Amino acid sequence: MQNTDILISGAGIAGPALAYLLHERGFTPTVVERAPSPRTGGQAVDLRGAGRTVIERMGLMDRVRDVALSQRGIAFVGPTGTVDARVATDAFGGEGFVSEIEVLRGDLGQLLYEATAAQVEYLFDDTITALVQDDDGVDVTFENAAPRRFALVIGADGLHSRVRSLAFGAEAECVRPLHCYTAWFTAPATTDLDGWYLMHNAPGGLVASVRPGRLPGEAKVGFSFRSTALDYDRRDIPAQKKIIAERFAQDGWLTPGLLDSMGAASDFYLDSMGQVHLEHWHRGRVALLGDAGYCPTPLTGLGTSLALVGAWVLAGELGDAAGDARMAFPRYEEIMRPYVKQGQQLAPGGVASYAPTGALRIALRNASMRWMTRWPMRPLMVKQFAKAGEITLPEYDRVAAH
Repeated sequence: MQNTDILISGAGIAGPALAYLLHERGFTPTVVERAPSPRTGGQAVDLRGAGRTVIERMGLMDRVRDVALSQRGIAFVGPTGTVDARVATDAFGGEGFVSEIEVLRGDLGQLLYEATAAQVEYLFDDTITALVQDDDGVDVTFENAAPRRFALVIGADGLHSRVRSLAFGAEAECVRPLHCYTAWFTAPATTDLDGWYLMHNAPGGLVASVRPGRLPGEAKVGFSFRSTALDYDRRDIPAQKKIIAERFAQDGWLTPGLLDSMGAASDFYLDSMGQVHLEHWHRGRVALLGDAGYCPTPLTGLGTSLALVGAWVLAGELGDAAGDARMAFPRYEEIMRPYVKQGQQLAPGGVASYAPTGALRIALRNASMRWMTRWPMRPLMVKQFAKAGEITLPEYDRVAAH
């Protein structure tokens, strides 16, 4: 193995996980992140199936359980707060709509950062502005740091990947929009949730939700809505909050109070939903990982698993090939493709089921939720959810042995 320096763009979940695994295999990873520090807040992410296996094999499961959310399941509620349908966490063997282990995205990212900070160089408050490849490496220009040369560059920088735009093409060529937007933020817990994740649908494709936070007196609030493409500044948070306030101004339930709490939220973010589909996840000495290469959208519940499994496989193949991208990158794709294809499959109805547009559609969706939790449908649904979360990587055990 010659040059072991590998640059990873993105310090969310995929990036630090890959840095951890690359360091174990003798590489020297550096992580660059646009944010000034590890990102806090964010929605809850599912840790299920193969993703859980990766965390266990990394030796981090005890730490994950320490920061996991305590919750009873999801409840679909009407405008007056009446519960129209409930799906308990254990309804489908802990692998249903709300998995047995759910962690706030910021908490999982922080955990992975802390597990790597002593061994891995992090460049916060910076981003890549140019990549120039040759046969021996990649010259990288940063917005703030001095230019440097790396053997390889990995884009683990999410749906709006900077690395992908520089090395693979414009976002419009890579992302298939679902015409749905979602916002999340932390707020004071103004109502007793009793451990339940409450979701309220309103006509027009509106979704308001609130779930228990990890800390006492804390709640996590979500607003989603269906829409054609919006033109907004991704750094202008006040303008984004205004979009949410206007969209949900006429909604009932707990929405007015949740909107009031949005004003003071310091961790607010708004983003579009979309899936990333590419013919290849590598180009020369540059490769993509997680949402940057194959975002499945939050609707599948498998984005975290795809990121973690992808990191495990990519690190394993690079180690096996002594850093030779010509061997490792194609092998990484070959192993991951079937799993990614499976993980990107949306549940029946897709966005239309998550955010129905009319009152009748909302009622039918809630009725279907009640129906699938009862006999004789429950055993069939348990099998279906287990299939969605299971590992289907033929070489997984060989990679895991590295």
